[in-house]
Amino acid sequence: MIDKSINPNIDRISMRLKTIPESPGVYQHLDTNGKVIYVGKAKNLQRRVSSYFSHYDEKSAKIKMLVRNVCDIRVTVVATEVDALLLENTLIKQHQPRYNSLLKDDKSYPYLCITDEAYPRVIYTRRQTVQGQYFGPYPNGNILRELQEIIRRLFVYRTCERMANRACMKYQIGLCGAPCIGKQSKEDYLASINNIRRILKGDIGEIIDDMKKRMYGLAEELKFEEADSVKRKIRLLEEYQARSTVVDTRVKDVDVVSIMSDNQYAYINMMRVKHGAIIYSISKEVKKQLDESDAEILSTAIPQLHEQTQSTAREVVVSVAVPDLPLDYLQQTVNPKGDRRKLIELSLRNVDSYGKQCRHRRALLNGEADAERQKKHLLERIQKALHLPTLPVNIECFDNSNIQGSFPVAGMVRFTNGKPNRKEYRKFNIKTVEGPDDYASMHEVIYRRYRRLSEEGKPLPDLLIVDGGAGQMEVARKAIYEDLQLEIPIAGLAKDDRHHTSELLFGFPPQVVGLKPTDPLFLLLEQIQNEVHRFAIQFHKDKRSKGTIRTSLTDIKGIGERTAHDLLLRYGSIKKIQTLTLEDLSQAIGTSKGKAVYYHFHTEGE
Repeated sequence: MIDKSINPNIDRISMRLKTIPESPGVYQHLDTNGKVIYVGKAKNLQRRVSSYFSHYDEKSAKIKMLVRNVCDIRVTVVATEVDALLLENTLIKQHQPRYNSLLKDDKSYPYLCITDEAYPRVIYTRRQTVQGQYFGPYPNGNILRELQEIIRRLFVYRTCERMANRACMKYQIGLCGAPCIGKQSKEDYLASINNIRRILKGDIGEIIDDMKKRMYGLAEELKFEEADSVKRKIRLLEEYQARSTVVDTRVKDVDVVSIMSDNQYAYINMMRVKHGAIIYSISKEVKKQLDESDAEILSTAIPQLHEQTQSTAREVVVSVAVPDLPLDYLQQTVNPKGDRRKLIELSLRNVDSYGKQCRHRRALLNGEADAERQKKHLLERIQKALHLPTLPVNIECFDNSNIQGSFPVAGMVRFTNGKPNRKEYRKFNIKTVEGPDDYASMHEVIYRRYRRLSEEGKPLPDLLIVDGGAGQMEVARKAIYEDLQLEIPIAGLAKDDRHHTSELLFGFPPQVVGLKPTDPLFLLLEQIQNEVHRFAIQFHKDKRSKGTIRTSLTDIKGIGERTAHDLLLRYGSIKKIQTLTLEDLSQAIGTSKGKAVYYHFHTEGE
């Protein structure tokens, strides 16, 4: 599982992951503004959504960027994988999430377009550059090509960009009716295009009914070959329809609404079902103002949801009867049987899952509020203990790092409201000090930091903490009070002979502020000290690593930083490179460079 350095909302996300069911469905990732940034589908929602937040280093750059920006997760449970695909398509069209396009090779979504021509064409496109009626976008190019293939097998239509004066090969193999030379009438051609348009709108059931009527009519006219051709088309459409159906296709156009509630909140799920397939699902939380019953809440919520989703349904399947819902507005079905019972059970699963997520989110937010109050209390204690003029909202802390004076650096961290504010961390290369002089190095970086803030008119910290005792505090005092003439309260964190934080010092001359090692305030100060130490050490390691490459390999004539980096990456160390034969080096970096490195290490000192 990732940590807060990657995504500061990971605690909230972890709580949410515990409530996601192991069911097929669709998930949505939301950012801090509540905007949907990614929509996906899964056979197992729990396993799929959790996978985003584990093994972070193995993820692609695009997924890493997505994971860093997720603030919340929303899921919808469905019955099958195909239902998840259909709902995913609908949600992507609705929200147009930022990261769906990025995670699909940065391409535009595909569309099917019926062109605006005398004899329209049906074309697959990713750019809306042609005049016509567009259907899509579809998040999955494969499902669209499958649909296009079905349409091609059901109906003949032209694909050529220009109407020629003679029939082409497509006519010879039965893929075009050759309207260009009058082999197919315009009326018949446009009827086929209209049926294609109806399929793309989802009215497959109606087309099947029309085709069956035509098949029976042809049979009555003893046109058995033509009737058999229509029958094959009906079977093809029925096979396609069966793969995307939740319940029987006779459930043509209904809303399904379920509700669950507790003492303070009600949770509502609405699903739009058309021709047996879910085309939309939404869940809502309602805070009870009075002691309303579930029926009273639904009497208000159903019309709002009906209007919000632009529903055309005249029937609503509900988990509880709603007496206040007029019959001439919507026909209610309560305690349904058969397919409608399956739908209400599925809606209840969704609302149950959504309710659990809402309750866990509130519990987490209440916990966060408690943590915020505790942090503020600690800051108030610091203010009181050190007699500070203002609450120490922004605390900055410095630390040096070097090895016997080599690669000297310093780090500074800022804590805002008692929490790390990593955007404000700063690194310093020591510029004016030679040799291992911690006092001079501390003076340099503190002077540079606050001179710059003063010159730029930026706010100063409410408290400065130096990682050290009275000596480091005196250095900070001279830099701030004497050299810069600024007023910043200064404290020091001294360590014992085992290098453990032991004392908080304040004032000049420094006085010990009595704190027990188990005091939460002491633990906060220790956290600040450990963080600045970690930050400075890491910066020193990075610089030392680069310095090793520069001094040991790039000093060789003809060897640049890239070659030096490749050698170290391949063999691990300078010591290992020194043991390589001329043949090994020549194979790794070429003959001329291999000779340069080999003779550099084997002729030095001769």
